[in-house]
Amino acid sequence: MVYIEAGPGPHEESCPFCAAPKMDDEKALIVARGEFAYALLNLFPYNSGHLLVCPYRHVALYDDATAEEVAEMASLTQTAMRVIREISGCDGFNIGMNQGRVAGAGVADHLHQHVVPRWATDANFFPIIAETKAIPRLLGETRQAIADAWPRAADAGSLSAPDAP
Repeated sequence: MVYIEAGPGPHEESCPFCAAPKMDDEKALIVARGEFAYALLNLFPYNSGHLLVCPYRHVALYDDATAEEVAEMASLTQTAMRVIREISGCDGFNIGMNQGRVAGAGVADHLHQHVVPRWATDANFFPIIAETKAIPRLLGETRQAIADAWPRAADAGSLSAPDAP
């Protein structure tokens, strides 16, 4: 809501997804960097481990992204799911993109995909009654756990997709 209520602003100077890659990974909450895209924790998470996967390039819509950006975003999303499942034991995921402000995008002019871990017990009365969401872990701790578990090029097979039958 902070992004939405702030309204539109100038593009790259105030775009958090353009600024993040220029910062230290810990400060920017980045867990992994690729050639065309990167993954970072959402500063305003719905659940603990809520990641965003973004292209480096300032592009607003999915159909404006290059094939390389789309492919790397997909790969980062798959790896994020495997890592989060491994370290948190989540039961499922919400994955999606809100395209444009009218569709609910808080940062409408820089493409980003949400990867939200879900647990069978993650819904309770807090968000409805108190308009509050309890997050059981600090962002810095979550970033470190995910970054530490993220496979490096040398050990990428450890969290690879299951073998095809």
